[in-house]
Amino acid sequence: MPPRRHPVRYTLWLARTGAAPKTLSLPVWVPVVLVLGLLGWSGLNLWLWQRTAEMRSLQIQLVSLSDQARKLNNQLAAERTRNNALSQDAQKILKQLQVLENEINTLRERAGMPKIKLTPARNEGGGRGGAPASAALEDVLRYADQQTAALAQKLGEVSPALNEALKREAAMPYGYPIRGQSRITSYFGYRRNPFGWGFEFHNGVDFSASYGTPVQATGAGVVVEAGWKGPFGLAVVVDHGYGYRTLYGHLSSISVRVGQRLERGDRVGLVGSTGRSTGPHLHYTIFRNGGEVNPGRYLD
Repeated sequence: MPPRRHPVRYTLWLARTGAAPKTLSLPVWVPVVLVLGLLGWSGLNLWLWQRTAEMRSLQIQLVSLSDQARKLNNQLAAERTRNNALSQDAQKILKQLQVLENEINTLRERAGMPKIKLTPARNEGGGRGGAPASAALEDVLRYADQQTAALAQKLGEVSPALNEALKREAAMPYGYPIRGQSRITSYFGYRRNPFGWGFEFHNGVDFSASYGTPVQATGAGVVVEAGWKGPFGLAVVVDHGYGYRTLYGHLSSISVRVGQRLERGDRVGLVGSTGRSTGPHLHYTIFRNGGEVNPGRYLD
């Protein structure tokens, strides 16, 4: 009969100083379980440490990304503000160009030159429903720079013609030859003969005025006649250039001499009743290219 086997056990001796030792008998599986438990606990701690390290790294990355996002958001807001400011500047530039173009066209019109069109209409390029299409800021600024140069060139072109137009306007007879006096007693055209029967052609207008009232030139020019002039008595004739001449007749005295340069408003003489006259008044005639024209068109 084979010998009976006893189960394998581990016996721990616990020795105490001054006392009898104690023994502790444990089954074989208990140490195995303890070792396995320690290994499991160590593995769990290692895994938890790795996870904690990963979470800490992710947290650091998240903070960094959040900081970058905040910086990008601030930059975006600053860029949006800058773009809005540039857009407003671009609109101001376009408005200034439009105003400058209008002023140049006004000058060109006065100078007898055709108008120009440089700036686009506000709805050119076609937004929906007629709304203006927004152009890129760079395009607007580049366009403004080009148009400024073009307008400067056009302004240089118009200056000589404008100077000539201003001289022509200054020379053309305009307004009343007697300051503050506008009552006309005899108009341009056929009228009854004030000295007899029938009708006669009156080549000017007569202004009622007191004897000695100052008479002024109605435009810049040069005196070509100053003295007695037949039925007009003492008279002055001013050549304004550009085909215009004016005659001031029935004067009591003359204040200018032949060859003298006059500006609009300069005195030419005083109201009188010399020549073929029925009383103190001023006879005023305008000649255009050698022929008499109705002064009424040049008074207002």
